[in-house]
Amino acid sequence: MKKLLFVFAALLSITLFFNACVDKSDLTAPTPLNGKSGNADLTKYVAIGNSLTAGYQSGTLFYSAQIYAFPYLIAKQAGVEITGLKVSDPGLGGRLEIKSLSPFTLYTNPNSGSPLNLTYPGPFQNLGIPGALTYDVLFATNKDNCASAPNPYFDLVLRNSALNIGTQLEQALAQNPTLITLWIGNNDVLGYATSGGTAPSAPTSSFQFQQLFGRICNDIAQANKQAVVANIPNVSDIPFFTTVGPQIALSTPWSQLASQGVVGLVYQKTGGAIGVADSLSLLTGTNLVTLRGSSYAPLLGQPTAKFYRDNGIPVPGSVDTTKPFGFHPQNPWPNALILDSDEIQVANQAVADYNNIIAATAANFGFAVVDINSVFNQIRANDFTGGTVINGVTFRTTFVTGGLFSLDGVHPTNQGQAIIANEFLKVINTKYNAQFPLIDVSTIPGSLIFSGKINYQNGYPILPPEVFEHLLF
Repeated sequence: MKKLLFVFAALLSITLFFNACVDKSDLTAPTPLNGKSGNADLTKYVAIGNSLTAGYQSGTLFYSAQIYAFPYLIAKQAGVEITGLKVSDPGLGGRLEIKSLSPFTLYTNPNSGSPLNLTYPGPFQNLGIPGALTYDVLFATNKDNCASAPNPYFDLVLRNSALNIGTQLEQALAQNPTLITLWIGNNDVLGYATSGGTAPSAPTSSFQFQQLFGRICNDIAQANKQAVVANIPNVSDIPFFTTVGPQIALSTPWSQLASQGVVGLVYQKTGGAIGVADSLSLLTGTNLVTLRGSSYAPLLGQPTAKFYRDNGIPVPGSVDTTKPFGFHPQNPWPNALILDSDEIQVANQAVADYNNIIAATAANFGFAVVDINSVFNQIRANDFTGGTVINGVTFRTTFVTGGLFSLDGVHPTNQGQAIIANEFLKVINTKYNAQFPLIDVSTIPGSLIFSGKINYQNGYPILPPEVFEHLLF
């Protein structure tokens, strides 16, 4: 199982990483269709969504990744062009890059790019905004009135200081689109999950989600527009949650610690109580340690207050940092770095509720649904049976080496975006009796290509705490 869970010791090394000079000819050239096939019309295709739609990767938005976002790939296969915000490499700050292979170390690129097309006349066709919640599609018009405020991406994408058109939905409908893709709701649960259930303290309620998503779809239907919507993947399928916990389980000498009364990771629960995650629960994902925890896992058992110093948090009065970190109830593993079994249940229930609402609402309005959740679930399940082979390329959900997720452990790589684009294309073809060609995923350049050995510190990738400061979803 260790071999299946981790390919950290595989012989790999970097030969190309985030090359800013991208050859667009690598994309599979579709048969010229001018946006139409069967009953599908993509001549004015508009995409609504969040960072997944925008093409956000490895902690920021940058051009050499944006051009492989699934809406651009769909448009190319349909023989049309769409425009969205363009940001020069290395993005708007905070891009995660590989600093060292031995030991394997990530760092935040200190440089920043800049927006390239803020004077584009009219609204963008790709309206994906990193950090957007379902609420924002209906109500956010700028960086200060969005749910994740202050979020500068809203001003950069919507540009209402010049356009004065309104929200994502209003800008989409103002373009008289022939087809809309809608993928929203991920952030309504991901913010809760990635913070270990601390900020926010709960996902968007299913009642609120139903009201918001229902109104979005109603407004699209009232405008007599075609739409394809996607559902929400489970958080347990992404390496932000599946990387560190199993490594703690496999690398900790539990038998030696048992004599000291240590039977698992001792962590702080929401509300201040103390919980214990044994090795089996960490290995199987019954308790999920976040990727942020990789910075602190090598310190387990040490008398340390590093987590509090790094994050500018006063040491709580109940914590004694002279005790062994993560192995003693007076110096527990921080609540913000673990999604325990109770919190996982909350997140999973939210995802299930959202997906039921998405399916029922789409059916009510005659919209097609892309079941991204099932696709990601199957890829995750295949991790334990050799991986998922697509166009001759093997994909896994493992951090860095799996090929599906970028360095932030949440957002897809270029090839991951191509897989998503194909799922949309399959549904469009089925729904509208169309024949848009699928993408040969092997022709899409990978965001991460390796050819040598990666070494880890005590089995953990070295992730300085600041690498996640800019992360949006």
